[in-house]
Amino acid sequence: MDFKLAIGQKILDALKATLGDPGMTDVQIASALEVPPDTAMGDFAFPCFKLSKALRKPPAMISDALAGAIQADFLSKVDSVKGYLNFFIDRATFAEKILRAAAEQGERYGSDNSGAGKTVVLDYSSINIAKRFHIGHLSTTAIGSALYKLYKFFGWNAIGVNHLGDWGTQFGKMIAAYKRWGDHDTVARGGVDEMVKLYVRFNEEAKADPALNDEGRAWFKRIEDGDPEALEIFNWFKSVTLKDAERVYDMLGVTFDSYAGESFYNDKMQPVIDELKAKGLLKEDQGAQIVDLEPYGMPPALILRSDGATLYITRDLAAAKYRKDTYNFDKSLYVVAYQQNLHFRQLFKVLELMGYDWAKDCEHVAFGMVSYEGQALSTREGHVIYLDDLLNNAIQKARSIIDEKSPDLENKDEVARQIGVGAVVFFALYNNRIKDIDFWWDRALNFDGETGPYVMYTHARCCSVLAKAGEMDAEPDFAALSDADAQEVVRLIGQFPETAKSALERNEPSLITRFTVDLSQAYNKFYYDQKIMVDDLPTRAARVLLTKVTRDLLRTAMHLIGLNPPERM
Repeated sequence: MDFKLAIGQKILDALKATLGDPGMTDVQIASALEVPPDTAMGDFAFPCFKLSKALRKPPAMISDALAGAIQADFLSKVDSVKGYLNFFIDRATFAEKILRAAAEQGERYGSDNSGAGKTVVLDYSSINIAKRFHIGHLSTTAIGSALYKLYKFFGWNAIGVNHLGDWGTQFGKMIAAYKRWGDHDTVARGGVDEMVKLYVRFNEEAKADPALNDEGRAWFKRIEDGDPEALEIFNWFKSVTLKDAERVYDMLGVTFDSYAGESFYNDKMQPVIDELKAKGLLKEDQGAQIVDLEPYGMPPALILRSDGATLYITRDLAAAKYRKDTYNFDKSLYVVAYQQNLHFRQLFKVLELMGYDWAKDCEHVAFGMVSYEGQALSTREGHVIYLDDLLNNAIQKARSIIDEKSPDLENKDEVARQIGVGAVVFFALYNNRIKDIDFWWDRALNFDGETGPYVMYTHARCCSVLAKAGEMDAEPDFAALSDADAQEVVRLIGQFPETAKSALERNEPSLITRFTVDLSQAYNKFYYDQKIMVDDLPTRAARVLLTKVTRDLLRTAMHLIGLNPPERM
């Protein structure tokens, strides 16, 4: 039952019967309903100020008149307070309607399938070839994967793209270093770490012998020209990097539908450049080719350097057009750090100037920076935390906590993996995505705070209660859920569809993450204050149903943000 819509209809009926046509529909009235900050003030409140102009009456007079005219079996009371119409839902009815709906819809509860027939392309993670996957990629990977799952939850056809950083002179330098000092077996054994060593050595040696840089540029030119030997080595470097990254993606449970990176668009840029010229958008500036964006409050978009080399924005223009042509997206999201705000403003403006009305469907989903225990990360200064090391350390720490608190637990290694990885992902997604993240072990793995382990432990607690309860044949007595603790759990369960929709519309997974904490805290209070396994079977059935719906909803919400909660901890 949609209580908001039902109340909206009751208000509309009462208005027409007593005060006249308000010039609003039941849906408009329902959307204006508010949730009071304190349940003692009601479950929903309607500000009659919105009707004052149309009805030419003071808000208090309107609310007083409506309060005496509205009655419904699902309402226990309607109050008029200073121009607000406060609605108190009958608590047993409230619990029954919400819990039955959630139980019947199961893992689809919260989705309105509004994305059916629509396609969204999500560009996230976007790791660099010949470099290890580090903690700096945690946010884009976790946020992008959560949004991928969230869009699918709402029925969208989601396309996950890992736009690999696999283009540029550095790859020519990599090949030059490999040809001088490397060998196939050593790189095959050492993987990305060995490639990084070669690249570092090249840059060190180039300081003394600048001619090496010319050698690197020459090899990159051979890559651009499709030279078989250069491409063979280049593609091998890519496969070694992706194999290394795949281990991390497997740990995180992250998948992609496309690995088309920068190099994929090498032969797709010239048509875009030609189109910019044909449409009179390209201008020469000191030998370079630009699109002038000064009229729009931005510096020029540099499309071609004076030597004819392309840039990120050139490839991104080609990528945007390719994605539209290939997937015919309704929405295209770029999950990239906020430092690239200007780049994406320029990109979308150039697409708009090219006459593509779908430029409005492109969106930069920005996020903050990641630091580690108070220290900024810097590859040049050697302060880098590799993501697989972070995840493995989290798993080991989770295992030591399990050994201490639950020494008899079965499948300790698997549970430690679920807790450790889940703690890292949860920590990355807990705050609003635009905020910077400072990762601390003691906070992430705390079983008592607003953390992944706390939420997973609540899920495991619900599983334990349900295992003890077994099959319940008795019909639930929903009046047994009229106490404040149970009602708070029910209220949060009822809010999940709205929370999930808001997370989708705002591209903000933290709303789901925080919801799991709120629901866990409310359920744990209920668990401690209200005995579940009472002798009265209808009361027990109602409290067990509340537990089951809580367990299932926690699982659904955690899956949306990339957690796989264990049933026992």
